[in-house]
Amino acid sequence: MAESLICNSTQSRVSSVLNRDVKQFGKKFMFDSNEETCWNSDQGESQWVLLEFPQHVKVSEVRLQFQGGFSGKSCKLEGSSKDENLRHILNFYPEDNNSLQSFPIPDAPLVQKLKIVFENSTDFFGRIIVYTLDILGEKDL
Repeated sequence: MAESLICNSTQSRVSSVLNRDVKQFGKKFMFDSNEETCWNSDQGESQWVLLEFPQHVKVSEVRLQFQGGFSGKSCKLEGSSKDENLRHILNFYPEDNNSLQSFPIPDAPLVQKLKIVFENSTDFFGRIIVYTLDILGEKDL
């Protein structure tokens, strides 16, 4: 059964933070279950979020909640083992709204690193705003 794979030991990195203001717009706000807080990228093409799990995982679903007007239009998911180069897993195309969106991942490989690349944004300046990010799947025991 699929469960959230994000835990206290999951490490995360992001491409940028708006005005480098991590106290107000940092990456931690994607995972805090608070609908008032968010990660807000700075402007520019191809923003991304990189997650590194404490063990190998089999990802079955990505869940994202954007702020409408600041959504990813064309996105891709990449993954790999810890010391390998990232490989393409899936392209997906979110809607430009405030709803929690779900993207199933059929036949995903075992990975320890997962990168979500927002290749372009609905925002003219390329900013992305994410209120919620969750990765569902199974841990490899």
